[in-house]
Amino acid sequence: MASASSGPLSVSPATERDWELVRSWAAEEGWNPGLADARAFFAQDPGGFFLGRVAGEPVSAISVVTYDEAYAFLGFYLVRPELRGLGHGLATWRAALTHAGDRSVGLDGVPAQQDNYRRSGFATAYRTARYVGEVPAPDGAVTGVVAAGLVDPAALAAYDAACHHADRPRFLAAWLATPGHRALVRVVDGRPTGYGVVRPAQDEARIGPLFADTPADAAALLDALAAEARDFGSARIAVDMPESNPAAARLAEERGLEPTFETARMYTGPVRPVARERVYGVTSLELG
Repeated sequence: MASASSGPLSVSPATERDWELVRSWAAEEGWNPGLADARAFFAQDPGGFFLGRVAGEPVSAISVVTYDEAYAFLGFYLVRPELRGLGHGLATWRAALTHAGDRSVGLDGVPAQQDNYRRSGFATAYRTARYVGEVPAPDGAVTGVVAAGLVDPAALAAYDAACHHADRPRFLAAWLATPGHRALVRVVDGRPTGYGVVRPAQDEARIGPLFADTPADAAALLDALAAEARDFGSARIAVDMPESNPAAARLAEERGLEPTFETARMYTGPVRPVARERVYGVTSLELG
């Protein structure tokens, strides 16, 4: 096989099996990917994942996942470190972005890439910080929090849709049912007032989404999700909190979590409004 440092690049759709390699690249970058995320990612848009290959060897990756006719989300923009600066990333980007068509596209960009994204037509909407640490166990039992399986799926899907730029029933059904994922709902007077998911990851357990009506609902869910993480062996959790909801950072600080790095949420065009005051933690930096 010819060296991957020379020769033409070809970009083609990736399979869920291919994505295990991309997950390992993301882990090497310190992104702390979930261990079983690919199942739900591919459930949403199996044609939205791409690999760039040189001489048959994978060298780059990107996802451009479509949600509806108006919105798509870009993630997993990666090039093997030893092959950067050769144009593989930009070529992969251009080939894959056609999958979005005329949709507005969102992404979460690290500071080093934000100027490049602006040149590609993305504008910053707000910043997100990853908070990491060990949430202390509450003094008493967390009340009003139940397993997602006990809640009407239609009610939960409607709650999720109010907090995301597009309806995503396929993704949500898979995300809640992925082995290892623990999904909890806060219920008050018989209706959902928030929900969250925690999952095993490369390092700290990842919480996302964390959606809630009030700071009290969010606190109850965060405490319960942290307890679930301890149950599967992770004392530390990580949650990506948007600055567009100041109550999220206050909750993180109250629980002793510390900000580690930040990204910027950026869009190429208009997106459906969401209930920003309910978003305490985004689902993932890879799929929005």
